[in-house]
Formats: sequence, C-alpha cells, structure tokens
Amino acid sequence: MCNENTLEIIIDKKLEGTRIDMALSLAYEEKSRNFFQKLLEAGAIEVNGQVSDSKKYKVKSGDVLQVLIPEPKLLTVEPENVPLEIVYEDEDLLVVNKQKGMVVHPANGNESGTLVNAIMYHCGDSLSSINGVIRPGIVHRIDKDTSGLLMIAKNDKAHNCLAEQLAEHSITRAYRAIVYNNFTEDEGTVNKPIGRDPKDRMKQAVTNMNSKRAVTHYKVLERFGSFTLIEARLETGRTHQIRVHMAYIKHPLLGDMVYGPKKKVLGVDTQMLHAKILGFKHPSTGEYMEFESPLPEEFETVLKKLRKE
Repeated sequence: MCNENTLEIIIDKKLEGTRIDMALSLAYEEKSRNFFQKLLEAGAIEVNGQVSDSKKYKVKSGDVLQVLIPEPKLLTVEPENVPLEIVYEDEDLLVVNKQKGMVVHPANGNESGTLVNAIMYHCGDSLSSINGVIRPGIVHRIDKDTSGLLMIAKNDKAHNCLAEQLAEHSITRAYRAIVYNNFTEDEGTVNKPIGRDPKDRMKQAVTNMNSKRAVTHYKVLERFGSFTLIEARLETGRTHQIRVHMAYIKHPLLGDMVYGPKKKVLGVDTQMLHAKILGFKHPSTGEYMEFESPLPEEFETVLKKLRKE
C-alpha cells in the first residue's frame, strides 16, 4: 500500500495499548480521531501488512501501521439564498445575528446552508479575502449550536482592523449562559490555558500541553438553585472557551452534551449559550459601536421554566 499518499508509523512503548484510532491521531496531530475511524471503516489502514477494520484494536510495540490517505475533497462555496438576520451594515462590515443550528463556514459534511453561503448571496464579491475561499469575510466564529452576534468584514482593510482588535482583546464579547449548580460568589475569572484534549482529540480541555492562554470573566445574573444564569465575557477567544472553562469549574452549560451531563434536561439537548453583546471600533471611523441581541425564544422558554420552579 506504499505510495506518496501513505503514512507509516512504527508503534513505540509510549503508544502501546492505545486504540488504533487514538494512536494514529496522537502520532499525526493534524488529523482527528474521527478521520482515522472513517479510514478504518474504508479498509484504508493496514497493521503489519494486513488490512484492519477494528476500531477496538489496541496497538502493540513494534506494530507497523500504514494509512492510505485519500485525496482531499475540494470544497467549493456557492452563494445561497439562506435567511440572514442583519443587525447592522455599511460599506466596511455587517453584523449578523446567527441562529442556533447554523454552521459558520463550509467544511466536509457541511458544504451548504452555512453563514458563509448566506453572506456570499447577500454581499456578492464584497467580502474580505484574507481567510480564503472557504471563509470569506469571517473574522471570528461561534459554534453551530451557539446563537448570537458575529461581525463580517467586507474588505481586507476592515478585516485587518477587526482582527487586530481581537488580538489586542479590545473587542467586547458578552454572552448569556445557563449553567449547572449555584455559585458561592457573584463574579469571578477563569484564567486557564486551553488546548486539544489529550484524551479525546474531538474536544478541547484545560491543559498545559500545546495550549494557549484563555481568560473568561463571569458574573451571576440570576440564581435558580440547581442552575444559574450568568454573563460570560471573553478576554481571549479559544475554541469552545466558555463551555470548557465553565465545565472546568464544575458549572457546565445546560444542554452541553459534550462537556456536561449527557442527558436531556428541561427539553434542552444543545448548549444554552447566546452571544448577546458585541462591541468594537469601526475600521474606518474609529468610533466605538456596540450591538445587543435579544435572547432566542428557546432560551427565554427555559428561563421561564426555571423561574416557575
């Protein structure tokens, strides 16, 4: 199976006893565990010259693994007339209120119906090109199941200016979240580095391994005994930052099946997290602008249930 698209690894004692998909994802950090699981199903992985399709196989020291990497699928992004809630727009940027369930930009498995497809239809060629053809105009992101405000750059000058403000931590990003458990304090800060979870590469975690500084400030807004409504303000913007930090201090988000309890509570099975306030200096005028988005209907419904109880 050896060719230019084949990866080869000889298992050492550090990886011995690890499941084959985990061993490969640890050896090749740019590829996920799920990526290798799909290759196992496709018969594209050999162990000591024999095709392996068992995800449960635990590698042994000295095993020779060969992986046939398929040619990457070329993603093309087409404008689509997808409903888009625009909060503000001028010649430099627009601010949109993303609905829960919408993916920000296309990826394999989510090639259409994304925010990028929608803004391409709305803006035509008037989008920054700095992040390439898959992410035109995208300066920052929020998760698929997080709702709320995002800024989109219409030209490279605006993109650079907004990205610089993000790097300087001068952009206001305030979220509303419903989390498990009561707090003993009224406010606080989590200052813990975040990186890929060494035990599960599909998740992020507080870790000192290959991590980056991450700071979240939080404030209690309303207490319900078993749950609490908080405001979380981002100083940094790491992947899943609020979800990871809140889980780390034993206050996982209600509905977050990845970092919290894996059960449906109050009819919710996705995280109760909304990007409510977004503020920044306009790239051309330098004027500070701030926008606020109302809580989604689902969020308000959950709050009403908690207040009744």
